[in-house]
Amino acid sequence: MISKDISRLEPKKNILIKGAGIHNLKNVDVAIPRNQLVVITGLSGSGKSSIAFDTLYAEGQRRYVESLSSYARQFLGRLDKPKVEYIKGIAPAIAIEQKVNTTNARSTVGTSTEIYDYLKLLFARIGKTISPISGQEVKKDSVSDVIDFVKTLSIDSKWLLLAPIHLEEGRKLEDKLNVLLQQGFARILVKNETVRLDEIDQHSLDHKDILLIIDRIVVKEEEEFYNRLADAVQTAFYEGKGVCFLQELATEDRKEFSANFELDGLQFLEPNIHLFSFNNPYGACPKCEGYGNVIGIDEDLVIPNTALSIFENAIYPWRGESMSWYRDQLVNSAYKYDFPIHKPYFQLTPEQKELLWTGNRYFIGLHAFFRELEEKNYKIQNRVLLSRYRGKTRCPECKGKRLRPEANYVQVGGKTLSELVDLPIRRLTPFFEELQLSEHDFAVAKRLLIEIKNRLRFLNNVGLDYLTLNRNSASLSGGESQRINLATSLGSSLVGSMYILDEPSIGLHPKDTELLIEVLKNLRDLGNTVIVVEHDEDIMRQADMIIDIGPEAGSYGGELVAQGTFEEILQSNSLTAHYLNGALQIEVPKTRRSWNAYIDILGARENNLQNLDVRFPLECLTVITGVSGSGKSTLVKKILFPALQKKIEGIGEKAGQFSDMQGHYHRIHHIEYVDQNPIGRSSRSNPVTYIKAYDDIRDLFAKEKLSKIRGYQPKHFSFNVDGGRCETCKGDGTINVEMVFMADVELPCETCGGKRFKKEILEVNFNGKNIDDILCMTIDDAVAFFKEHNQTKIIQKLQPLQDVGLGYVQLGQSSSTLSGGEAQRIKLASFLVKGASKEKALFVFDEPTTGLHFHDIKKLLASFDALIEKGHSIVVIEHNLDLIKCADWLIDLGPEGGENGGQLLAVGTPEEVAKNPSSITGKYLKDKL
Repeated sequence: MISKDISRLEPKKNILIKGAGIHNLKNVDVAIPRNQLVVITGLSGSGKSSIAFDTLYAEGQRRYVESLSSYARQFLGRLDKPKVEYIKGIAPAIAIEQKVNTTNARSTVGTSTEIYDYLKLLFARIGKTISPISGQEVKKDSVSDVIDFVKTLSIDSKWLLLAPIHLEEGRKLEDKLNVLLQQGFARILVKNETVRLDEIDQHSLDHKDILLIIDRIVVKEEEEFYNRLADAVQTAFYEGKGVCFLQELATEDRKEFSANFELDGLQFLEPNIHLFSFNNPYGACPKCEGYGNVIGIDEDLVIPNTALSIFENAIYPWRGESMSWYRDQLVNSAYKYDFPIHKPYFQLTPEQKELLWTGNRYFIGLHAFFRELEEKNYKIQNRVLLSRYRGKTRCPECKGKRLRPEANYVQVGGKTLSELVDLPIRRLTPFFEELQLSEHDFAVAKRLLIEIKNRLRFLNNVGLDYLTLNRNSASLSGGESQRINLATSLGSSLVGSMYILDEPSIGLHPKDTELLIEVLKNLRDLGNTVIVVEHDEDIMRQADMIIDIGPEAGSYGGELVAQGTFEEILQSNSLTAHYLNGALQIEVPKTRRSWNAYIDILGARENNLQNLDVRFPLECLTVITGVSGSGKSTLVKKILFPALQKKIEGIGEKAGQFSDMQGHYHRIHHIEYVDQNPIGRSSRSNPVTYIKAYDDIRDLFAKEKLSKIRGYQPKHFSFNVDGGRCETCKGDGTINVEMVFMADVELPCETCGGKRFKKEILEVNFNGKNIDDILCMTIDDAVAFFKEHNQTKIIQKLQPLQDVGLGYVQLGQSSSTLSGGEAQRIKLASFLVKGASKEKALFVFDEPTTGLHFHDIKKLLASFDALIEKGHSIVVIEHNLDLIKCADWLIDLGPEGGENGGQLLAVGTPEEVAKNPSSITGKYLKDKL
């Protein structure tokens, strides 16, 4: 199973790593077969990422840099070699990590997958501009169009090439005609009569009756004739400001040609790539500058409860004595235009809602009402009223589409670009599959369509078919953004590369994991080595090779404990194997906790939720399940959390649309949303400062004898303030080198060698350890060290970190190096430290099993139990079946993502949900129970 001697293996068939020793790795030798799907697994903190990212990917990147020019290398001269004896057979490396890595408010799914770039090109190349007045296509003529027309005429027929005369402002006609005479033009056409320029009575003429004769034509077949004609047409277009005519001498029939892009008296913009870019001032909507929203009157504040009808005062500003006149106007005249005043606002059609805002001749609409207030804002009460309803609102000009209005006159296949980016990917794919184009357009767009269809297919395959291309990137979860990166990498379809993925199954329902496995296999079959750091059992079963790192985490890990196929791993003696073969397991609870307190959310209808009534039990473990995009986060993050926060704490973010909240919410004194965002904004934030144990550690060092002699205070042992910290890196330990052509590179500070403090501060010791030694200890080691020296106060604060399975993390590890799941568990530990308080809290967790091994999930469940024992309540959004099976109550949403989701499929204990035929999660849950 584990090949002891890798030196005999061929680098052509294997990637050979000899003596890897970075972080906690203990001189690991490992051979990874090339062009296979390889899973690296093991406990959290055992050293999986150290092998995959810090050794393999770092070396791949370093070798790429070495291939650059010496000019580029001078910026990168200090990229250190990973701590390894040698690596042979390495391929160019691509890392796909699980980070929501955008802070740009204009970034969308379309731009980050590059599909939008291809769509812009497609519309610029083959888009047809349609006039909004007549619905006709807007075309412009070129010189070659005139030549092509002349080629259809009968030989020896006689024609005049004419151009209209334009008088510049302030010029007289006689001056203009004299200039034309000097330019060499001899004749003009006045009411179909040919007149010589030097013989006319200029005073009796109006320039609108005159056409300038550019040339007289007798149609011939010779090449020379057409060359002369092309020059003449060019002159005609120039003199006629883009317009010219061909008139037959015999019949006086006239054909107009226009090089101007206009129709129905309107001038249109010619499609070009910038017209469709909202990141470019030329194409962005002038009002919102391409963001899609502006500060204005917020519809959600004007109509806060959409369950009310207009008659029941749904329109908030039109309540009370003085303002009810506006409402009465509407109510009393509604029968004249058939407006349903007793229907809840959320059930009105878009046209009826639009009518409320625009108004008609019988009543003043909301837009006009707020305009009136604006005009009289010298009155203090009007300014107060306006400020109540201001907020971020959809841009009224572009309706959130981000582009200037002219871009929406251009169509491909009868649809504008704005319409396409608002379609979910599952409906956009068939549009492009069935798109009918002319032969010429198909030839122009063939390559673009291949790219667009491929990328859409990949997004479908990674389970993101419910997203729209216009969806803001910042609103995606970590798993979604990783799968978008994966789809983008697939789109570039490289061959002979090494893809390193960090848990791509995060945020995926078991149903979608099957699709993901197909995608990974396709990537492998193209001829790539696919290395996946993963804990998911289904992905392990499908892997060609599994590498298990262990035996435990932190300083007790970092060894290769097993390697082989799934069947071979089952026979081995590792923790992973024990969970896979059933020797160890996460037990299904014997009984489910009963509950009698609950919170009811009624009429939830934000995003895709379809008017749901949901009950959340208290003082037990409630889990929300469902496929990606089914509405779990919307229900919990956008409705339950902000609504409850407002009720309990009086302030909170704006909640999504729902009718009412009922139940025993007075039993909750505090609500915490524990997400996967980093624990601190600064790279100096770390676990020991977050759980407030560092204050006690600094006090210990300040009490040492040497500190007292030198006058050091606790602040001298802080890397957040000047005094004891290294001045070069300001206590970061690293220096960030900005790269112009690559991602920024972090290098250890040369002054302090990454130790963060000045040399003299490091001379102070507590029982043989200086402050840097303490910060470099893992939590497991620190607990043992402080136990030995009876520091119970510090141990009490560190213990919860050990309990949630973070014993392998270093005390001073920078928050920027922690994964989303680790950050979430540090937050959980900080609540366990505070958890003994009498106040009962509701904790909301967003996928807490991210990055967790089976063994760690067991520890996490124990931490959850500890919180519930103290009377707290927990609500979890989760896909992991091991955690789902341990819930007291399940709420299953579905059946699909996006517009086909948002329905309540099943509620009850895991056993009840597993028996429910309409639950998709239930199907997969049966095997686990």
